[in-house]
Amino acid sequence: MVLGVAGLSVGLALGGVVLLVALGWTLQRTVDEEAFRTADAVARLAGENALPDPLPVAGGQLRVQVVDSAGRIRAASIDADRLVPMVRPDQLTGTGRQRTVVPGQRLGWEGPVRVVAVPARSAGEPVTVLVGRSTVDVRHATQAARTVLLVAFPLLVGLLAVVAWRVVGATLRPVEALRSGAAEITGRDAAGRLPVPASQDEIHRLAVTLNDMLDRVAAARARQRSFLADAAHELRSPLTNMRTELEVAQRLGDRTDWPAVAADLLTDTERLGRLVDDLLLLARLDEQPAQQVDHLGAAEPVELGALLTEVAARWPGPTSAAVPALLPGDSGGAAAEPAVSPQAALAADPPSSPESTAVGAGSAVSPGVTAVGSEPAVSPGVTAVGSGPAVSPQVTVVTAAGPVWTVGVPDELRRVLGNLVDNAVRHARTRVVLAVEPTVDGAYHLVTVTDDGPGIPVADRERVFRRFTRLDEGRARDAGGAGLGLAIVRELVRRGGGTVDLDDAHPGLTVRLHLPVLPDPD
Repeated sequence: MVLGVAGLSVGLALGGVVLLVALGWTLQRTVDEEAFRTADAVARLAGENALPDPLPVAGGQLRVQVVDSAGRIRAASIDADRLVPMVRPDQLTGTGRQRTVVPGQRLGWEGPVRVVAVPARSAGEPVTVLVGRSTVDVRHATQAARTVLLVAFPLLVGLLAVVAWRVVGATLRPVEALRSGAAEITGRDAAGRLPVPASQDEIHRLAVTLNDMLDRVAAARARQRSFLADAAHELRSPLTNMRTELEVAQRLGDRTDWPAVAADLLTDTERLGRLVDDLLLLARLDEQPAQQVDHLGAAEPVELGALLTEVAARWPGPTSAAVPALLPGDSGGAAAEPAVSPQAALAADPPSSPESTAVGAGSAVSPGVTAVGSEPAVSPGVTAVGSGPAVSPQVTVVTAAGPVWTVGVPDELRRVLGNLVDNAVRHARTRVVLAVEPTVDGAYHLVTVTDDGPGIPVADRERVFRRFTRLDEGRARDAGGAGLGLAIVRELVRRGGGTVDLDDAHPGLTVRLHLPVLPDPD
């Protein structure tokens, strides 16, 4: 503000100087015009040989002389000198209109006198009309203006400084309040809000924006603390189990079943490793911008049918199978099977006994199924990819009649489908169905993972995608789940340009993946 007042003072000073110069020039011009008007009038009288003596002059501010070429005064005003001309003859050129300044003592006036000379002719002889005008009033007016400016200038500057101080102070007071509030929030390291001024101006909008930023920072801090607390708890659980097992084994001594202890420790170690890997993956995803999958791997065309079959093979069940579904309008000949939907595959009766689905059982394999390790059956519609204990849910893959291509990072897509199938297998009662539906004219293929488990309430379907979220009923903490699988799924799908959501399966749950279409993989 000091610089502003200083600049204003300099501007006012320059303005005062310009004002004084302009005032002096204007007043001097007025004096010259008055003197020339009088001289022109006398010159006309001289030209008409009608010069009166004394010459008539209005007011007492003018003195007039008519001087011939020899310097003699031919006529003069009543108060003018009749012996000595106002201007010496050698100072007159004799041609043109002239103006000069002479000392006032020659005319009996104080201060300088403005004298103008106008050539004329009287009785055929050249004469010069001299008109003198005192400039004392001009000097007095200029001095008065200078005095007023010198007195008023400091007062005006002081008044402007006070007004500027008050105005700037009132303007910056909300900014100071914001600064104090920010310092208080930073000092106590706690969430808070900045004061918002009532005026609807830029400061108000700045305060609202800063409060929004503080809210986001507080929410991020809360998420970070919750994440750290959950991560610490999840990391501590397997470590606690491992420590307990080792302490019990140490107390038992020779009676310890070390192979069993090693197996338990290996299980806890694997769970700990998976948790650490998930945490590192989420941290890496948070650091990378969305929609830039090349940062995490090379995007390339991926055939979804083959990918679903590959992922399903990791969970061998009673009859893990790949079932091709005919699209509307496809024809497979007279013996073509009708299209198979995930709901139809899920509603189908599961095998009643292990013998009816055992690989290599021959007669137990129904028509349309090709079991791994056996001769092909009559119809190649279903291909068994594994078998397992009767208590494990059946994993079925429903593929399209032709290839369905998308674009993405294969390892990320395997991770997405693996997390979804792992989650579905842990909660399914009898079956899990993986299906792909190619788009007809849209931009996304639809991939679904459906199970016949207890499902997820509608109110919790968004919450389950948060990190370390586990529901209490049916999907609570189990089999090593830490609540990070669906969070990883959403992040990877979103980065690949797709979306993921949950829907009812009646019974059970359907996870719907919308993956971008690759128009022409060639």
